[in-house]
Amino acid sequence: MARRIGILATGRIWTGMVDDLTLGDVRTFPALEHEHIDLKSLPVDTIIGTIREHVRDLRQGAAVESVGAGFPGIVRDGMIEESPNLGQLKGLQMRDRLAAALRQDGLDVPVCVMNDADALAAGVAATRGGLDRLIRVWYLGDGIGFGRSPHGEGVWEAGHTVVTLDPKERFCGCGGLGHLEGIVGNRAMRLRFLDMEPEEVFAAARAGDTRASEFAHLWHRALAAATATSVHLEGAGRFYIAGPNCDLADIGLLNAYMHEMVKMTPLQGSFFEIVETSQDVALIGAAVSSRK
Repeated sequence: MARRIGILATGRIWTGMVDDLTLGDVRTFPALEHEHIDLKSLPVDTIIGTIREHVRDLRQGAAVESVGAGFPGIVRDGMIEESPNLGQLKGLQMRDRLAAALRQDGLDVPVCVMNDADALAAGVAATRGGLDRLIRVWYLGDGIGFGRSPHGEGVWEAGHTVVTLDPKERFCGCGGLGHLEGIVGNRAMRLRFLDMEPEEVFAAARAGDTRASEFAHLWHRALAAATATSVHLEGAGRFYIAGPNCDLADIGLLNAYMHEMVKMTPLQGSFFEIVETSQDVALIGAAVSSRK
């Protein structure tokens, strides 16, 4: 059986041992019983050192074929070119730094570093028998990730798709105007509703609050618009929704809005599905991708 290690930096630092397509032991930082911390506050050396410690604890000196890691941002050829959600990683050749750290513990194997949402898409494809078809994933968290399997050359920062021309829509973490993340992202919602958490906004919408209800429809329309853009660029298919805010999504409403936006017959037929325990799937995806 192929033993690989998957790593994910989303909300927490997750490190898991993957045997073939089965996720075994997992280490997290902070531990699950502790509150989240803002990973932006961690120095690069702390992030790499934490991963190194987790890998060492997981393998206990046993053989591992490869290591795959998913980080937010634009990741190409092992370098994190841009990462609004983890700004300290911008410009870091993470693949080389991580490989060098692991070699200090005698682990000299191929290391793959990729976008975290691409790792999630790869995990969905691997665990659901979709390696032979196009799979796209929206990760709904503080920022908005977009993952694609099979991986293709390009930037794929679809969370920054422009979905509105309203100049007042400036809540995106990157500072851009009219972006999907500026409406759907957790950080953006907190800035928009300073006295309410996102789940409270959606609860108020269900209770009939006018402002919250209008925003909930805007939220769904924005996500549908970005999805429709992807459909018009690459065709119809499956779109998976994952992340801490996936339970805010009304699949029926998303489908209704998207079908208002996609009218050409060959492009119709897309659908949405929610992925639970997305971090487990992403760890598998990162590990599977590392074999390439």
